[in-house]
Amino acid sequence: MLDNRKKRILQAIVDEYINTAEPVSSGSIVNKYGLDFSSATIRNDMAELEKIGYLDKPHTSSGRIPSAKGYRFYVDELVKYDNISLEEIKYIQSKLETKVNQIEELTKIATNTLSEITHYTTVAIGPKIQNIEEIKFVLLGTRMLMAVILTDSGVIKETIIKFDEDITDEQVEMLNFIFNNKLKGKPLNSIDKPLEEYIFSEMNYSLKVIKPVMKEINKVINEDAKIYLEGTNKAFDLPEFKSLEVAKNFINVLDTKELVLDILDTGFANDINVYIGNETEHNELKDFSIVTFKHKIANKDIGTIGIIGPTRMDYSKVISVMKYISKKLNGY
Repeated sequence: MLDNRKKRILQAIVDEYINTAEPVSSGSIVNKYGLDFSSATIRNDMAELEKIGYLDKPHTSSGRIPSAKGYRFYVDELVKYDNISLEEIKYIQSKLETKVNQIEELTKIATNTLSEITHYTTVAIGPKIQNIEEIKFVLLGTRMLMAVILTDSGVIKETIIKFDEDITDEQVEMLNFIFNNKLKGKPLNSIDKPLEEYIFSEMNYSLKVIKPVMKEINKVINEDAKIYLEGTNKAFDLPEFKSLEVAKNFINVLDTKELVLDILDTGFANDINVYIGNETEHNELKDFSIVTFKHKIANKDIGTIGIIGPTRMDYSKVISVMKYISKKLNGY
């Protein structure tokens, strides 16, 4: 466990490195961070912090930089969560008060706002659909239906269903009655073979009608979550991305949908989740940090928003802004 002096020194080093991207010397933080210790004392403590793994020393410099362990301690113990200005609060309020018709629009606005304020790349996915609240079938022609599916998260899905034989208004009315009575508020795994057989027996429809309906509904509700990406170009303004390897890894991460989904699908529902370097167990992310939160409206989980940036991330700013956006979304 670090004593208070080492904590203050470590906090000053992390803050200074985040601000400058340059290795930090004892002299550079003595006066700037109000440390009432001598340079010799700070140098000794920096050597000790390096010895126990909180700092690294680049070969080309006499200064030190935080290690992944140092960043982890900083995030868990030292970071301040009030690093958000009145102007930023007003800007977030104005953006999130925009009238939207669908949850996806609000997710996109929140993702864009987070990127604009933090100047990092943001990614987001919509919610996982658990239950169907309502299905509405609308006849578009003698052999064509539109199905409008309202999910428990507020997401609306639509699909067009085509048939090989004519269907009538009475059949559509019966479809609406049967599907809503069987599926409303039920888990999605209710849509299975027994249900298909039940509908067939209750309605005395041919399978030429039932099978296309089942196929399209399954396809819509099981489709991959949509990924929103904002501020990709912002990353390349950071000094870390002058490294060709880091830049290539970053592009590869964003291009790998399965990896992005895996990153955003982890963590706890009520927390800001921070993953530093190899903590994600994905070697492609060893040079990056990921900060995510599951955003909610009226306590309903409607997806996950995350930031991907270098380990030299301004965690205080990122987490402060995320906390405020999360609070505003939940009161939407």
